[in-house]
Amino acid sequence: MDSSRVMARYDDAVQRSEGEAVPSDAASSFRDEVTKLFNGHFSRLHRFLNRLSADTELAADLAQETFVRLYRRGALPDAPEAWLISVAMNLLRNVQSGRVRRRRLLTVTRGERAHSDRPPLPDDAVESADVRRRVRRVLDSLPERDRHLLLLRAEGYSYRDIARSLEINEGSVGVLLARAKRAFRESYEDAFDAP
Repeated sequence: MDSSRVMARYDDAVQRSEGEAVPSDAASSFRDEVTKLFNGHFSRLHRFLNRLSADTELAADLAQETFVRLYRRGALPDAPEAWLISVAMNLLRNVQSGRVRRRRLLTVTRGERAHSDRPPLPDDAVESADVRRRVRRVLDSLPERDRHLLLLRAEGYSYRDIARSLEINEGSVGVLLARAKRAFRESYEDAFDAP
């Protein structure tokens, strides 16, 4: 996803909501802080949502909407990263509960557009697609909290941000994460390593 294009879409969305803008003396500073958060966290939030939904465009829209809501809020929350994760997850839940969607995998072409890596060799592409399909199937079979723990940690979020966004005790994150990893590994082995 081209960050300049996303930022332009974000700016357009914010300008459309200017009726709810922050006071003018604080607007520049607040906008700078939101822009800094956007530049630092949009990609990670987008990848997290993309992995949860398996829909690149939906993930981009939801990540953008999350930042628009932050801007409309008019003030930064105490824990901005955790707030962003929580809002993004709620938006995704709303979309998923509002309509029944078929889950679909990223195709090689969509993956290339989204990540702009060089195209894999045909054999590697088939193997990679098979691994993604297997991982998606196992992730989908896990409880929601385990799935969120694994994906948030894979994106590099801190235990503190994970705890706040999932509303669990920070001291429990390591144990819950270890259990989620073990459950994932066992499910994967049971499903795909059996003779």
